[in-house]
Amino acid sequence: MKRQIGNRTEINSTTDNIAISVRNLYKSFNLPTEQSSGLKQAIFNRLRGVKGYTEQKVLKDINFKIKKGEFVGIIGRNGSGKSTLLKILAGIYYPQKGDIIINGNLIPFIELGVGFNPELTGRENVYLNGALLGFSNEEMDTMYDDIWEFAELKQFQDQKLKNYSSGMQVRLAFSIAIRAHGNILLLDEVLAVGDAAFQQKCNDYFRSLKDQKQTVILVTHSMENVTKFCTRAILIESGKIIQDGDPNKVSAAYTKMLAN
Repeated sequence: MKRQIGNRTEINSTTDNIAISVRNLYKSFNLPTEQSSGLKQAIFNRLRGVKGYTEQKVLKDINFKIKKGEFVGIIGRNGSGKSTLLKILAGIYYPQKGDIIINGNLIPFIELGVGFNPELTGRENVYLNGALLGFSNEEMDTMYDDIWEFAELKQFQDQKLKNYSSGMQVRLAFSIAIRAHGNILLLDEVLAVGDAAFQQKCNDYFRSLKDQKQTVILVTHSMENVTKFCTRAILIESGKIIQDGDPNKVSAAYTKMLAN
C-alpha cells in the first residue's frame, strides 16, 4: 500500500528495513515585520516592495534514515528546529522542499489531549479520545480500567475535565495514547509528565519499547533520557544536523555546546 500526502509518502513494506527516510528537507516561516492598517496600506507597501515579513529558515537540507527498531533521540537548543522536524514527520507541517518516506503506521505523541472537551467528564473524554485514535466503543470498554489505573486518576473519572489540573489531563491523555497501535512512535517530551512515581511508570513503558525494538523518535532536552533509552541521537543546530550517532557522544557534544 502506498499513499502520497504532499511531500510525504506512506508505505507499508515488510521487506524494507528503513522505517523513515528524510531527504533534502527545508522549512521556513514568514514572520511579520510590520502591520498594515488596511487594504490601502497593504497595496502601498507592496508597490514600494515592502514585504512586511522576514523569512525564518528553520530547517536547512536535513537528511537521515532511521532503521526499524531504532530508538532515536533528536536534541538541540530551543529554536534549533527539532520540534518543527517532528511536526513535519507527523504531517502537521509541510516542508518547502524535500521528501519523507514513512514505512509503517506512525503514531505521534505531540499534542496530547487534542480533542478533549473540558465540559465532558473524564469518562466521556476517554471514549471521545479513543474514537479519535480509531478505537471502537467495544475496544475502549476492554481497556478502560487499565487506562485509569495507569493514569492513577480513577477517583476523578466522573468529574468534568475542566476541574482537572493540566498535569492530570496530560496523564490521562498519555494513558490513552499508549494504547494506540503503531510501529513508529513520535514523542515530544512526554516523559516529563506527572510526579516522580508516574514518570517511573513512563520510564518503564519506554524501556519496554526499547526492549521490544519498537521504532521510536524522541525530541527531548533531557540527556539522561537520551543516554538511558536511545540507541542513536541526532543533534540539530540552526536548522542543520551537526552530529549523528552514538547517544553518549552526541549528548556530550550537546552539553559542551550549552557550556560555550
